[in-house]
Amino acid sequence: MLIDTRYFGEIDMDEKKIVHFEHGLFGFEEYKDYTILYDSESEKEPFFSWLQCTTEKSLAFPVVNPLKVKSDYDPVVEDELMKSLGEFGEDDLVVLVLATIPPEVQKTSVNLKAPLIINAGTRKGVQLVADNQDYEIKHYLMAQH
Repeated sequence: MLIDTRYFGEIDMDEKKIVHFEHGLFGFEEYKDYTILYDSESEKEPFFSWLQCTTEKSLAFPVVNPLKVKSDYDPVVEDELMKSLGEFGEDDLVVLVLATIPPEVQKTSVNLKAPLIINAGTRKGVQLVADNQDYEIKHYLMAQH
């Protein structure tokens, strides 16, 4: 399947790498299908990856594994919200958080409050709001003075 991407041009994408978000992402509810792209396929675990919409070229969001930012990250979510992912075991889940990279890169932040949770087995995803009170929408990666 050919998709036109924001940063990588047109690429041939294996349909098995498409993740379906039944309710879309917050603010982008009408866009349901995404794939994860990497700046370099040779990099084992890049810090930033891209969540690219497969139907709208302009929608490409930088995403981060939250454990690289907060080693004890463990979002508390209602079981009801996880049902849309289908059956899963602990090892099936991939958790990502959206990053914001402004022109002043020292103000780069991630949204720990609204993680993306993906079931790698079913290729279904959901964005939800964590119940954790100490998780911020703007968690800065560099100390702010």
